[in-house]
Amino acid sequence: MKKTIAIISLLLIISCMNSRKLNSSPLGVGGFDFEGHRGCRGLMPENTIPAFMKAIDLQVTTLEMDAVITKDKQVIISHEPFFNHEITTKADGSYVKEQDEKSLNIYEMTYAQTQTFDVGLKPHPRFPDQQKLRVQKPRLADVIDSAEAYAGSHSFRPIQYNIETKSQPATDGIYHPKPDEFVELIMAVIKEKKVEERVIIQSFDIRTLQYLHEHYPTIKSAYLFEPPSDRSFAERLKELGFIPTIYSPDHTTVTVLLVKQCKELGIKLIPWTINDLSRMKELKQMGVDGMISDFPDLYAALRSAK
Repeated sequence: MKKTIAIISLLLIISCMNSRKLNSSPLGVGGFDFEGHRGCRGLMPENTIPAFMKAIDLQVTTLEMDAVITKDKQVIISHEPFFNHEITTKADGSYVKEQDEKSLNIYEMTYAQTQTFDVGLKPHPRFPDQQKLRVQKPRLADVIDSAEAYAGSHSFRPIQYNIETKSQPATDGIYHPKPDEFVELIMAVIKEKKVEERVIIQSFDIRTLQYLHEHYPTIKSAYLFEPPSDRSFAERLKELGFIPTIYSPDHTTVTVLLVKQCKELGIKLIPWTINDLSRMKELKQMGVDGMISDFPDLYAALRSAK
């Protein structure tokens, strides 16, 4: 009975808010979306152009990435709004220390200043097989230009972009702009590059998604979820206030019931971050619509599995 009430509650959300189905499902053979997390973090320096090009070579359908904003309003690709000690080398060749990383605030730097830091040479403590090379954090515009040119010249299918806004209420105006400005800065790039139909905006910050839904209702949205939480799936959607294109939870929270609920609502279920082939096969068998991995080279075996 409780499950039935939950489903009915979700359906009522749709009708009461006059929701409508968002545009086309994520790209992929049969609709399945193979996403490269931060490009291919297990193989190449994360969130860099070489990582995205490698992911395209591995035939991902979507490049997953994170966006932050510089002092001069440039959208650059970075998981943190500062220079993480795990990956950063300073101009003098020394490594950034953990106690200093949050003082290297990208929101207080110009784009030119961010380019003095290297994010590809330091050995990654959790990804020892990652190829090392000298590389900087790129602008979103340059990532799109590079991906479009590379995919086109190698006759790959058009790439989709899954862009996360790295924001939270507690750090508005400190590490990032408020959600309205954040979304508008990203959308300015998306519109300039004319890739609106192949873009997903994802966030843990529901304010981002709510602004996007109100002002850009045709852009795909992905609601990110990380446990723990004492709220049910229905309660989280009710708080969001609309039905997103994609629900993107930690893969450990995916259940048969969640798959069923998402399918009944027409929501794509794309969990993160799966780096084990057996777990990939398990999730695909459960009926998820895609997945996000640091090791998109594993997808070849997943595609060939019967």
